[in-house]
Amino acid sequence: MAEKLSQTMRIDLIPEVPKEPVKGKKKRVVLAPPTRKLRRAPMPATATAEVSPYEELLQSLYDAAIIADLDGKVVDVNPRAEEFLQYNRDELKAMSISEVVSGADASLLGQLQENLEMSRFALIQAYCVRKDGSYFPSEIAVNKLSIEGTQLCFFLRDITVRKQSEEMLMTEHNAIQNAGNGIAIVDLEARLEYINPSVLELWGYAEAEEVLNYDVRGLFVNQDAANDMIAAVMGDEHAWTADMVAVKKDGTQFDVQVSAACNRNADGEPIGIVFSFADISDRRRAAEAEKEAERRRVMLESLGAACHHLGQPATVLLANLGIIQKRLDGADDLVKELVKTSIEAAESLGAILHKLNTVNEYKTTQYLERREGSDTEENRILDI
Repeated sequence: MAEKLSQTMRIDLIPEVPKEPVKGKKKRVVLAPPTRKLRRAPMPATATAEVSPYEELLQSLYDAAIIADLDGKVVDVNPRAEEFLQYNRDELKAMSISEVVSGADASLLGQLQENLEMSRFALIQAYCVRKDGSYFPSEIAVNKLSIEGTQLCFFLRDITVRKQSEEMLMTEHNAIQNAGNGIAIVDLEARLEYINPSVLELWGYAEAEEVLNYDVRGLFVNQDAANDMIAAVMGDEHAWTADMVAVKKDGTQFDVQVSAACNRNADGEPIGIVFSFADISDRRRAAEAEKEAERRRVMLESLGAACHHLGQPATVLLANLGIIQKRLDGADDLVKELVKTSIEAAESLGAILHKLNTVNEYKTTQYLERREGSDTEENRILDI
């Protein structure tokens, strides 16, 4: 006959909200670890109590152990079960497994028996109920005993701390996955091990596989600055922040603020770098626009002051030319024409100064029409 394959059946009995205890008065549900230090209870004296055939085995176990018959009635427990569940041994032996494990019922027992006929173990994730009505998450291994008839042995392990750690890790993972900033982790060779969706969006990639194992320095335009960044964080192991120019997948460039910090393992040894990226292109454009607006404001103010100072000499010049024109009765025609054109030029100058003094928007226009360089800054003048 072929040898049966050993396998583990996994059952999840964790409800969204743990149920109330099966027996006794309903109490407020409290998810909390045991409040007192766990310790091994003394062996019962053979002269005053019945000795279980499993006593030596049960006493040596770290996990809480509950032995039940096929109907779920508790047959025996170890001291660890008393510590975990806060019942004494006699109280537990008067209970059924459904009163200890939330969600355990006759259908579960039938499923366990059926599975244990074909495999050696079953693993259950469930909440266990203490005597005070509080709950704790547990991992329960179930196997079959055939010492005195067929019985089920439940090994309970309190996983409160582990579950809290897993939930915290999941919370942190969700926070990183949904962060607006790009988050990336690299190894000691600066190769990308993890990126969140924001990194893909910033650099224009569709899938993480396109970037993973890629040298993070290749994401930036200035390779020397990227090398300095890696050396600073990995060498001095200090946080590093600077603005850099990054290059997208399609070759376009954008401004990004980079924050980098050394990543360490549980022993405090450096294992890589954690990066945070923030697109500052809009902020940079806004800053440049603000700077340009300020530059134009200053230029307009300077232009207004210049017009004010030039206006007075132009007025004097125009008045003097008018007086000279009236006294040219005996002068030849050339002198009269020169004075006339000078007066027209002075009047034109006054009109231009008036326009310049009333300009409230700095706009430029092309000065000379030419094929090359016609729109350069050197070939543009103020549009009035």
